[in-house]
Amino acid sequence: MLLSGFLLSTSSFAQSSAPYNPDGNGDGLITVIDLQDFLSTYGLAFEATSTEWSCGEAITSSGMGYSTFQIGDQCWFAENLRTTTYLNGDAIPQNLSDGDWFSTTSGAMAFYQNDLTSLVAYGGLYNFFAVVDARGLCPSGWHVPTDGEWTVLTDHLGGVSVAGGQMKATYGWVVGNGTNSSGFSGLPGGSRFISGGYFGSAGVSAGWWSSSPDGSNAWGRYLSSDVENVYRGNDYQQNGFSVRCVRDAE
Repeated sequence: MLLSGFLLSTSSFAQSSAPYNPDGNGDGLITVIDLQDFLSTYGLAFEATSTEWSCGEAITSSGMGYSTFQIGDQCWFAENLRTTTYLNGDAIPQNLSDGDWFSTTSGAMAFYQNDLTSLVAYGGLYNFFAVVDARGLCPSGWHVPTDGEWTVLTDHLGGVSVAGGQMKATYGWVVGNGTNSSGFSGLPGGSRFISGGYFGSAGVSAGWWSSSPDGSNAWGRYLSSDVENVYRGNDYQQNGFSVRCVRDAE
């Protein structure tokens, strides 16, 4: 029988013909102690049952739902990160002025053109300091991909010269929508740049951070309209780009 999410094996009880008194210790009360005595007497066992999550199913993190996709041995978010808090619940600073965005060396995020509705369409734009903050952006068991993990993804799609068309969504690009045959569902969410803190390129291009620094810069991947390739480049850590999560290797 099923009891509160546990499977109760009843083979020993079924084989017994002895009458069962629920007040096993005779104290006039039926308590957990009586249940424990019952289980001990009849040799019953509880077996935990659970449904194991598998890649391709949705996941929820910090109150936000994300679809996922499998590619090779990797499992990725199929949507840009939208969290406004670190994993421990601390708020990620937002609404920085252009000057503060330029000068900060701490984690920060922005909504494209400071429009909260863009968070739904494109996700957040995070500087690299937020990406590597010890409080974490991705849920437990997931992480921001390294430069090498991005390379594994594009290699699986045939290399950087052809991977872009497979990673782009089938809508949303000003010119050159993709096939999305990879499941990556890349949308042109634009960027917030260190230079003047200005926003640009939504509908035209997209950038995603890796977690790999390169001196005072950091590595990322970029898609652009009407181009089939994926560009690997290093950028100022103050720039704001999109973020994806990849599942930890098992």
